Amino acid sequence: MPHPFSRYRLRLFWDFVRIVVVPSALFASFICAAQRELCWIAPFAWLTFLLAAGYIRLQYQWFKQRAEARRHGGRPVPQVVGRWPGNIDILIKLGKAARTRYPGAYYRTLFEEYKCTTLNLRLLWADFIVTMDEEHQKHILATGFNHFWRGRRQKERMETFLGDGIFNRDDEEWKKHRALARPFFAKDRISDLELFEKYSSLTLGILNIASSTGTPIDAQDLYSRFSLDAASEFLFGERFDTLHGSLPVAGSAKLGTKGTATNDAFGAFVSAFEAIQEIVTTRAIRGYFWPVRELFQDQAEPHAEVISKFLDPIVQRTLDRKKKMRQAGVTPTTEHDTFLEYLADNTEDMKVIRDQLLNILLAGRDTTSCLLTYITYAMAMYPDVARKMRAEVLAHCGAAESPTMDKLKALRYVHAVINETLRLFPPVPINVRETRAEGVLLPPSDRTYPSPAAEPVYLPGETTIMYLPILTQKNEALWGADADVFDPERWLDGRLKRFTENPMMYTPFSGGPRICIGQNYARNEATYFLARLLQQFDTFTLAPDAQPAGSQPPPEWQYDGASREPVERIRPAYALTLYVKGGLWVRFGKAAEAA
Repeated sequence: MPHPFSRYRLRLFWDFVRIVVVPSALFASFICAAQRELCWIAPFAWLTFLLAAGYIRLQYQWFKQRAEARRHGGRPVPQVVGRWPGNIDILIKLGKAARTRYPGAYYRTLFEEYKCTTLNLRLLWADFIVTMDEEHQKHILATGFNHFWRGRRQKERMETFLGDGIFNRDDEEWKKHRALARPFFAKDRISDLELFEKYSSLTLGILNIASSTGTPIDAQDLYSRFSLDAASEFLFGERFDTLHGSLPVAGSAKLGTKGTATNDAFGAFVSAFEAIQEIVTTRAIRGYFWPVRELFQDQAEPHAEVISKFLDPIVQRTLDRKKKMRQAGVTPTTEHDTFLEYLADNTEDMKVIRDQLLNILLAGRDTTSCLLTYITYAMAMYPDVARKMRAEVLAHCGAAESPTMDKLKALRYVHAVINETLRLFPPVPINVRETRAEGVLLPPSDRTYPSPAAEPVYLPGETTIMYLPILTQKNEALWGADADVFDPERWLDGRLKRFTENPMMYTPFSGGPRICIGQNYARNEATYFLARLLQQFDTFTLAPDAQPAGSQPPPEWQYDGASREPVERIRPAYALTLYVKGGLWVRFGKAAEAA
């Protein structure tokens, strides 16, 4: 099989032929047929011809879209009009916003400027749709599911990283992957409290040591280790044991791609794991022609090699065990303790197994880590929330005993905090789909601004559409005037009716057929850990003095009236998944009765 990057080059080659070579050949034919005296103007005429051909092609595409929209009884998506050709200025602003602004903030600015919730950015003359409309999101994820897929462009961006895994495939191949993974997220497996207890105890032991000396700790890094170690035993049957590794040290921690970095094998894996996510996200911002920037070197490949070196020994050990069992005449059982064993019984292709594990590992690590990180941030920002959570945990679970599933289910306020955290800080704040070849109508809807559109919106075939849960879940038209406010009580009072009547306004784990199969595992794991954490600790204080240089919120956020920028004391950012730039440095205060 050819290297995936060679296919990107081939696609660029044919684009070059279509955009440059064909018009040039037509022009050359014209010059050859003209008189020799005209040859001196050939270079100027050639450039003019190329520009004219491009302009005519674009006008034809736009005319065809409008005709198709009318034929289907809809209207084209409103276009953003930049100052520079191809909306290059908009593309530059998107790239800058990804580095300096709050996640989704620039898109929100555009929605407000154009007074609608679905827009065509038309980047480099290619359609690029963005939406924060929950009706359109509902159609993408559920009611119009068969009209959308991951698509060729997204697969191109992610191939080096996620390869043949479930998050990078469509149709029958995706169904096969999902059916393969589903049994390992059955009710009895996702309620494995012994596994949660083992890694909660290790994590709390680290927090106890830090608390005894008043030392701040990077909670984001710690939770990443907690969730990764638990996920590795759950999926692989063996421990990564990262909780026993070297931790970032306050005052000397280095700024990593997402959080902080350590100089060991795990640190190298995390650095590669996070850097490749950032590369994929940057590719999406650059749009259709992103391979031009990587024409001679796939930027993701070196990081993919580091990840492979970390995971391949684990896979190889399992394959070796299976081989020894066959040589000894032992018949494999149909019951498998781990996801890895199941994969090894179905294929011996190292890459296929690694891709599957990496996809599930990405979700297992980043979802729980993100959720716990932002809940801890909320408890530090809003001490009353932490006190209510702890009071409920002590009332239902006691001060020391291990919680049962029934007791965890009874923690209504804790679950409200989880819901509110997922609303404001969804683990996947921005996601992408692509329309299939035939195009699709989106239902008429505009829930942010007055005079909602009466016509449906038409999307051409093979068009990228980005939907933004981080904006949909803070849309004042859906959640009320306090949509940007952290208020867990909205999940316990009359405001809950808004969500129950319109569930697609809240999709932190996606929705429809591709809804995250591990969401209950993540919620159970997070709830269990929080119960154990709150049994022992009662104060959570942010430690800005420990933040690595360059990770504090920019001063201009204080003067930005949009969304949560003025109130944040950390810097949310995203690369596939949401994180806190530079880590979440916190001092954990031991409860007096637990001391």
